[in-house]
Amino acid sequence: MPRHQNYSLSDEAAVQLVFRKYGVKVSAEQIAKAYAPEQKMSWKKSVEVARFIEGMTLRQAKSWLEDVVKMKRPIPIRTFKKKQAHHATPWSGWPVAKWPVKVARRFLDLLENLENNARFRGLDVERVVIVHAAAHKGYRIHNIMPRAFGRATRFDEQTVNVEVIAAELPQQVVPKRYRLNLVKR
Repeated sequence: MPRHQNYSLSDEAAVQLVFRKYGVKVSAEQIAKAYAPEQKMSWKKSVEVARFIEGMTLRQAKSWLEDVVKMKRPIPIRTFKKKQAHHATPWSGWPVAKWPVKVARRFLDLLENLENNARFRGLDVERVVIVHAAAHKGYRIHNIMPRAFGRATRFDEQTVNVEVIAAELPQQVVPKRYRLNLVKR
């Protein structure tokens, strides 16, 4: 059971974010949100997937994540890439890439929820663009692993709170084809 459900952006802040990124004024009724609290998955991979799908349309993000689950297309790893295998850049110029299948499945469920929320609000799903995606650390589940000779080792499990905010944009602003943004942050 989730302990709390707090979006990091209010409706007014989401409207301002859309105006800053796309130069388009939208109302609060043109924004759809989805939140998945306390998911048992990797926080680092969740951050990379959230950063990657931000700026895509809903259809583009879902098709890319479905390809990740099928192990056809990877997710670029930009921040958490120390001691990772660097490939000979077969994927559009990023040497570090992974296929986070478990995280992609959870994000697909979240995007399905976002699509249903957008339909419920009466938005055109073809013009819905993900304007904000974030993964925050949730609480730790504390476990104990018994060891030999009466000892015990603490075994913690990290949870992740994931949020996605999307807005319906005018047709001329919606990205036709997603261009990979390879700028390092």
